[in-house]
Amino acid sequence: MTLHFVRRGAGPPLLLLHPLGAELVVWEPVLHLVAEEHDVVAPDLPGFGRSPPLPDGGEPTPRALAAAVVELMDELGLRDAHVAGNSLGAWVALEIAKLGRARSVTCLAAAGLWSRPLGPRPGVEARTVGRALLPLVPLLVRSARGRRLLLRGSLARPERVPPHSAARLVRAYVTSPGFSGANAAMRAAVFSGIEKIDVPVTLAWAELDRLVSPPERPIPGARTLVLRGCGHVPTWDDPEQVARVLLEGSGARSKERLTA
Repeated sequence: MTLHFVRRGAGPPLLLLHPLGAELVVWEPVLHLVAEEHDVVAPDLPGFGRSPPLPDGGEPTPRALAAAVVELMDELGLRDAHVAGNSLGAWVALEIAKLGRARSVTCLAAAGLWSRPLGPRPGVEARTVGRALLPLVPLLVRSARGRRLLLRGSLARPERVPPHSAARLVRAYVTSPGFSGANAAMRAAVFSGIEKIDVPVTLAWAELDRLVSPPERPIPGARTLVLRGCGHVPTWDDPEQVARVLLEGSGARSKERLTA
């Protein structure tokens, strides 16, 4: 299959993988910053954004999503790359490292590092409510108050998201054909095999995250840090802090303005 992606910059390759229920727009605030040091490829994962679902009804497990990204790497002639991801994207990044295709892995609010499978989510599905609100989204995102209403579960500072980007995030969450399958697969398992990864791993946890928490026990061999003042999707909350973590995780020297 062919995934939709954007590509910017020059240098060592860096893959950026978005979270569940989103699309590559989440990297919009940091793309130009990391592209100063890297050849950056940000794909829409299968079933999200402008990428088709996995063929033949394939179950969108993190491992299967990783295989699809590796196919894209092959298409682009990338033997390996630095790989970074947010939430589900971080889990996919770890799976890519297990396949021997990563030079380093940087995880932002990683999914899958919980002690046991989460299981089905009880209660009213937020996507059902979101679909009912979809006609109102263009109006709601015009105001900071509206963006806070729509995005406060994932971001600490939703008002920083431009209206057009906020609309894309909401639309991706409620309409992505890959959401239900990827969500079920993610909640039915845990990530395993960290001992098989022999490249640098950075685990960055968002201070104000409402969705995931760091594991109770440290991950052996991983560098761990906290994204101060950030929510689960941290790229708009503090773009320069996130870019600095991505550059340091990949071994690139941060620009002076990112380290101030």
